[in-house]
Parts: sequence; structure tokens; C-alpha cells
Amino acid sequence: MSMVTTQDGTQIFYKDWGPKDAQPLVFHHGWPLSADDWDAQLLHFLGKGYRVIAHDRRGHGRSAQVGEGHDMDHYAADIAAVVAHLGLRNAVHVGHSTGGGEAARYVARHGQEQGRVAKLVLIGAVPPIMVRTDANPGGLPLEVFDGFRQQLAANRAQFYLDVASGPFYGFNRPGARASQGVIQNWWRQGMMGGAKAHYEGIKAFSETDFTEDLKAIGVPTLVMHGDDDQIVPIAASALLSAKLLKQGTLKVYEALSHGMCTTDADVVNADLLAFIRA
Repeated sequence: MSMVTTQDGTQIFYKDWGPKDAQPLVFHHGWPLSADDWDAQLLHFLGKGYRVIAHDRRGHGRSAQVGEGHDMDHYAADIAAVVAHLGLRNAVHVGHSTGGGEAARYVARHGQEQGRVAKLVLIGAVPPIMVRTDANPGGLPLEVFDGFRQQLAANRAQFYLDVASGPFYGFNRPGARASQGVIQNWWRQGMMGGAKAHYEGIKAFSETDFTEDLKAIGVPTLVMHGDDDQIVPIAASALLSAKLLKQGTLKVYEALSHGMCTTDADVVNADLLAFIRA
């Protein structure tokens, strides 16, 4: 397997497909998944002639199940190590959910030097901050995330099955046609990772404040979000992020879920391609 070792000795798995001289597209997955969650995008853009890269976050998928470093600073540094190892320039970074936070922090702190990053895409992404605070009264109560931790610790396998078969893809909505393959693939990816990484990752994706990261990002950024996202509600995320970005463009998708990259890959891929080519 393709691995890079970070400064703290953590092994990060990555996929690197396509011509090495083509423009690179770097994909950042959501919690608690892996690079496999981007299958529909990797294959599509590979077919369009791009170089596609996707990694497994530390503690997730095939990367090392280390006990430490499950926070956004380490996540961003890890992808910086992958980028440096591959020598990527002029890359478009695409982050979904937790991966959107990771991508935003990477671009703000590591990616705007030496022409490394051309553009950024945030899809159903967690910035600016998910948890409710005095400065973010529209966020979700801390008790919501405490509930996630309790369910994960009590029965992670059942918790992941419930998330995938319910709110993640909107399969709990009236008239929704659930795909057992999609549900099982989500569960498979989640159970590949480590419980400690996933437990601590809840704090990372819910309590990290990305406000200053968003303000610091100077590259063109597309913010894509479904207005029926039950995991990362749009009002406290995309609508705020788009206003903080220097070159932000907001695109809202009526009735689409948090998992729209899978359920509506044709729509997402077409808009991604248009933004990348623009």
C-alpha cells in the first residue's frame, strides 16, 4: 500500500491515480470514513484526465491507528506531508464534512505557499464551527455531540449502521429509496478505523473554530451544501462560511442530503468539473 510517514511517525495511506503531469485533485473524506468514500469522484475525474489523490485520515481506514493527534492541526499537517511527498502543485482540494474542516485548515496554514493550491471546494462541510457557543448561537448543543460519543462507546457498530441507514443519506425521509449497498459500504469504512480516533474526532469536527482559517484563504472557493443536510445543518455552516471567504461562491442544493456526493454524484461531479475548469 502507498504510505507516507509524518513528522510524528504516523503512517498515512493514500491513493494516487492518473497522469503525474496532470492537475491534481486532492479529496478529504468525512468522519468516520476513508478515501473509499470518494469512489464516485475519483473514477469520474480520473476519466477526465486529472490526477486524483485521496488519503485515509490518521486512525481511519488503512492509516495507522495511533492513539494521539486526533485534532485538526494534526489532520492538516498530515495532508501537508502527503502533498509534500507527492510534490503537488496547483492542486484543487475538495473536502466533505469533517474533511472540509481539514481542507480549510490545510489551505489556510500550509497550502498557500509556493503555488501548492489553486482552488478549494467545501461540500457539506463543518466550518465555521458546529457546536453552539456564545459567539455561535445557531450551532448545535454540546449535548448532541456528547450523545454521539455515548453511542459510539456503547455500540459503535450499531451506531454506524443507524447513521448510514438514517440521516446521513436522508434515507429516513418519507419516500426515500435506501440503498443497502451504500449503507453497508459506509458501515464497512467506519469499522475499518479505530474507535479512539473516531471518538476523539467528534470533538475535532464539532468544536474546532475555523473562522480565522476561512478569512485567511485567498484562493477561489466553492461552498456546496444540501438544504436537507441533517448532519451539518446549512444555516450554521455553509451560509456563514461563504460570507467569511475572500473568494467564496455558495451553491445550495434543494432537498439533497449530507451524503450527496454518493446519492447525487452526477450532479456534484458536474458542478465540481465546471468550477475546476473555470
